Amino acid sequence: MPQPLKQQLKPQKLSDIILAQLENMIIEGSLQPGEKLLPERELAKQFEVSRPSLREAVQKLEAKGLVTRKQGGGTFVSKNIMKSFAEPLFNLMANNNESQFDLLEFRHGIEGMASFYAAMRGTSADFEHIQAKHDQIGNCQLEDDFRLEAQAVYEFYMAICSASHNAVILHTARSMSALLIDNIEQNLTVLAKRPDIFSKITDFRKNLLEAIISQQPKKAWGASHRHLAFIEEVLLKLTQENSRMERSMRRM
Repeated sequence: MPQPLKQQLKPQKLSDIILAQLENMIIEGSLQPGEKLLPERELAKQFEVSRPSLREAVQKLEAKGLVTRKQGGGTFVSKNIMKSFAEPLFNLMANNNESQFDLLEFRHGIEGMASFYAAMRGTSADFEHIQAKHDQIGNCQLEDDFRLEAQAVYEFYMAICSASHNAVILHTARSMSALLIDNIEQNLTVLAKRPDIFSKITDFRKNLLEAIISQQPKKAWGASHRHLAFIEEVLLKLTQENSRMERSMRRM
């Protein structure tokens, strides 16, 4: 019986090993879009490799479109890797009332899942990060700037997505950053007509934070849904009230 041919396994190149590690850092969010990589010398020291091997790995990242280089300015994680919506579609959705409710429904799903897994898998460092982002919302509220507050709220939820340690959740939320921030800002602008509810929204968000930090996944999921359901209910009521007022004005 003929003996099977033995295939010679080629040793993996060191640059490919470094490339895989850098790609994993981008996937898991350790390296974020627009973030500057450490200088070549420091990266080589961090990975305990020679500078030529590191340089080759970075060149491969650049060829894949994952990083960009600026002459004399360093190497940056590409911002374009997170773009998934064409501008015309974004503009249509951003200015459509029904799309704003669609985005709220989308948030029910993704923020609920992120909260569940963050409570289940989050580390102490993750919880500290989430707490810091939560506190930042309060600081932004003092500025009386809805855009600034919306960005802070988005960063709070991104910290939760990161703590979920689910790359799909993290990057899906990141890819929709502009739409989500716009949705949050529009909601805040409408809800400002009812100052009495702001304290309730703050309480809902605090309950969510506590459920995640106390590592109670089901409670965190429930807290996320109650928070968004409350916002949706208030927005629907305000929309109906505005419609009634417009009809009354037309009759007059």
